[in-house]
Amino acid sequence: MPGIDASIATQRAWRTVLERIEGDLLDGTLGPGDRLPSERDLAADLGVGRSSVREALRVLEVMGLIRTATGSGPQAGAIVIATPTGGMSALLRLQVAAQGFPLADVVDTRLVLESAVAAALAADGGREVGGARRLLEAMDAEGLSTAEFLALDQRFHLALAEASGNTVITATMAGLRTAIESYVLDGAARIADWPAMVDRLRGEHHAILNAVDAGRVDLAGDLVRRHITGYYAATGLTRGIRTP
Repeated sequence: MPGIDASIATQRAWRTVLERIEGDLLDGTLGPGDRLPSERDLAADLGVGRSSVREALRVLEVMGLIRTATGSGPQAGAIVIATPTGGMSALLRLQVAAQGFPLADVVDTRLVLESAVAAALAADGGREVGGARRLLEAMDAEGLSTAEFLALDQRFHLALAEASGNTVITATMAGLRTAIESYVLDGAARIADWPAMVDRLRGEHHAILNAVDAGRVDLAGDLVRRHITGYYAATGLTRGIRTP
């Protein structure tokens, strides 16, 4: 059918653009900070319509691989960036919402990654956890709303991932945390004594960093596992979490 054929052709066209840009990234023709060729140049070079180029650029922007800005000057156009956390977050959030990724599986993945990160930081003597320590100081402040406390909690866990120096782990952790952010906030409403839970979480965070600073590898990983599973057990949000 003509309509279906046209749709397939359009899809192939913007995929051609993606493949061209991917190839340029892989062979080093393009890198972080570089500007992509203009829509007109890409369309002419690849023999596709400018609408197909725009579609490809929208996909890349959602994936967090480029940013686009209109106008003129050094910041205009489509520029390659090296912070793919936005795309990872969007993908995981949509998959969790669509139940493609069960919430319990996301939590299991957090347990694996975060316990490994804490253990690795402890093995390294906790040299790079100053940012996480400052976040704990902010979390110890009185009068924080539930949303404020949980936002700092999220940032604390991400700071540990960042301290690992592994950009893939950091991007994955950012995506996982963002994907379940609304569930974590909803879960807080199910806890009858929230102030008591806040005190408990504060104590657990400090214990994790103390274990990291002391170089206690096994303890640091175990404390992270108990910290995460304890919160989800208290909220009743997930069942069937497999990692002990």
